[in-house]
Amino acid sequence: MFVASAFAASAQGAADATHTETGVASEGAHAPNFPPFDSSTFPSQLLWLAITFGLFYLFLKRVVLPRIGGILEVRRDRIAQDLDQAARMKEEADQAVAAYEQDLAEARKKANVIGQEARDAAKAEADAERHGVEKELEAKLADAEKRIGAIKDAAMKDVGAIAEETAASIVQELVGGRLDKTAAAAAVKAVKQ
Repeated sequence: MFVASAFAASAQGAADATHTETGVASEGAHAPNFPPFDSSTFPSQLLWLAITFGLFYLFLKRVVLPRIGGILEVRRDRIAQDLDQAARMKEEADQAVAAYEQDLAEARKKANVIGQEARDAAKAEADAERHGVEKELEAKLADAEKRIGAIKDAAMKDVGAIAEETAASIVQELVGGRLDKTAAAAAVKAVKQ
């Protein structure tokens, strides 16, 4: 880079008067210290620190902490109310469950009683119907036995006549002659006895 000699000389003079890192003019050995690190300002700094701390403490004690305490108190009361309400609702739910279980047990007992009554009624009805059917069957059986007896008697009456005819036919076939009806009837009667 090309620099003019006049500019270089003025830049050299300015560099001697200014500290290059901070851009502040250097005053040599008597330069003032940074104020917080200056030991001559410590008492005033401590005084202002104590005043500021005290005001901040009073502000916290009188304004902020009571508000925070009030908020915590409200929340604690709300939580206590919610817990009481939850306990009350749990107790009501337990009572409702107990009542439900008791009603359920009573309903089961009633259902068992009704079922037993229905079974007993059905059994009694079935027994009555069975007895009725048995009486009908006994009557039909007695009637059938009478009819069978009548048919047997009729058949037995006819058996004698059939036996006489059969004996006559057999004798006729075997002997080749006719058998007298009275002789056939006597022979059949002799066999019956």
